[in-house]
Amino acid sequence: MTTGTTQKSRILIADDHLLVREVVASYLATQRGAVVSGADTLTDALALIAKDGPFDLVMLDLAMPGMNGLGGLSQALAANAPRPVVLFSGQATRAVVFEALELGAAGFIPKNLSARSLLNAVKFVLSGEVFLPSNYFASHTTPVAAGPAGKALSAREVQVLRGVRNGLMNKEIARQLDLSEATVKMYVRAICSKLEVKNRTQAAILAAEVLPDQD
Repeated sequence: MTTGTTQKSRILIADDHLLVREVVASYLATQRGAVVSGADTLTDALALIAKDGPFDLVMLDLAMPGMNGLGGLSQALAANAPRPVVLFSGQATRAVVFEALELGAAGFIPKNLSARSLLNAVKFVLSGEVFLPSNYFASHTTPVAAGPAGKALSAREVQVLRGVRNGLMNKEIARQLDLSEATVKMYVRAICSKLEVKNRTQAAILAAEVLPDQD
């Protein structure tokens, strides 16, 4: 390989709507230089992964033939491991999305995102992060504490923040709370946003002020 050459990302769009596949594939290829493949059933998607090896990112339509709900996601995650798989859907409910995160999905990219937001979401996941649309955490759980800006932390976010305060890594917090590491990473991101801090270290420093007295 020539020195200085940037390797192009390999992305698989698994969606039974041809127009969606073609438009998104063309945009990602043009704007990001990605090498994009397509499949219109889960069976075809798994076959491509088996043939070409794990993709840098798999965008998986929830309603595609063969999915059988989140059962298809589990199959895709196993086949594409250790690289990310995200739900790419226009009809996923909040409950389904959070269940997908628990299974190990790297996030949820709605089909109604703007082109620029879609590109940013893909970049975010390819960088190793978990993507959810802005404000997606609202109403997921009952607010129990508030940060400096008055943004409520959920009960689960408080649990994760306690782990951060105690110096635990994401993997340790995940094991303690019986969550996936990707889900914990997502919660840490939300906590930092709500507390208006730049990183987990600053979040830990603020934890004493925003956590309930009892552990």
